[in-house]
Amino acid sequence: MTESIRGGARALPLSGIRVLDLSRVLAGPSCAMALADLGAEVIKVEHPRRGDDTRDWGSRIGRTETCYYNSVNRNKRSLTLDLQTEQGAAIARELALKSDIVIENFKLGGTRKFGLDYETLSQLHPSLVYCSISGYGSGSPEGGRPGYDLVIQGESGLMALNGEATQPPLKFGVAVVDLVTGMYAAQAVLAALFDRQRSGRGRHVEMALFDCGVAITSYYGLEALLAGEDPPRYGNAHPSIIPYGVFDAQDGPIVVTVGTNAQFERFCREVIERPDLAEDDRFRTNVSRGQHREALVAQITSELGKRPRALLLERLAAAGIPCGEVMGLHEALTSPRAAAAGLVTEQPHPVAKSEHVFAPPYRLDGERPPVRRAPPVLGEDTEDVLRSVLGLDDEAIDRLKANRIV
Repeated sequence: MTESIRGGARALPLSGIRVLDLSRVLAGPSCAMALADLGAEVIKVEHPRRGDDTRDWGSRIGRTETCYYNSVNRNKRSLTLDLQTEQGAAIARELALKSDIVIENFKLGGTRKFGLDYETLSQLHPSLVYCSISGYGSGSPEGGRPGYDLVIQGESGLMALNGEATQPPLKFGVAVVDLVTGMYAAQAVLAALFDRQRSGRGRHVEMALFDCGVAITSYYGLEALLAGEDPPRYGNAHPSIIPYGVFDAQDGPIVVTVGTNAQFERFCREVIERPDLAEDDRFRTNVSRGQHREALVAQITSELGKRPRALLLERLAAAGIPCGEVMGLHEALTSPRAAAAGLVTEQPHPVAKSEHVFAPPYRLDGERPPVRRAPPVLGEDTEDVLRSVLGLDDEAIDRLKANRIV
């Protein structure tokens, strides 16, 4: 049903699994892409004329793709289908019944009018694994509210813990709630798929952006509950480990992470040449360093600012202290490190000639799964899916086109 790794190596773990991706924007598509990266055949259903909303977001590639769209839609096939028509909805139902997994992020109850809801499909296909992603969950009093990453970042407290103490709450640089919800959803789908091997029955996986937003608060969230108030914001510093954060060297920023008392002593003696700080009773333990944070950080900041980045990184590495440069995004993606990891690929494109596509982040048996398919042009695989999955002939496909159903 799906392609194997090139060169005759072992098939990818989800080869033979079919996913019907009825989702759009980021959370659902990122879940489906994770399954696609692991070998599943993913059929992405899109509106015949506008496609996924993200085809109109961000920088354009070709006629129907953007960087936003491409970030969560590699290794998929694009089928255009007008679900608002009776025949379009019927085709989607037939595809769902021929799939192992369905992923959707319609507004609450939105799939029911198309006969694509879990209750309807599971009656006909008991082994179906069905994943619903919403803003607040079907059991929430706010279940009918649309879910948007930025809103959830505000409501879950994520913004309140991000940024500098002297600045207003700050959103994360990427849509972190959407993307993490996609990851959690993929985990739950895989667990349901595994359970199906034992029970023969599918499950209804429900994911809510708000739930995942709260989960991301992690140790900060528990700190807030323990203290009964918001923890302070520390920007690039660590709330409880010192020194640990971003510091300005003479010629640019570096990351310094001093995690133990032994590392702190080496840092003082071998990196910034201040043995007096290592011998100061106020700074001997991490707890006491936390109690005298401002005094210590002022000294460290001054010393690091006197020395060039290359020298500091050399000394830090020699002292066994984790460290690194703070790179620009383009610099990081074009670095020898990224090239050695094979994280950025170049794929052919019918209009733009070529495009950059990230490789999957996984390694299986020491090998990174390939980009089997570049993010698809809108409707690129419509005819192939209708023929190979549903068995439609040219005449039937032509009628669907004439009626603007596909």
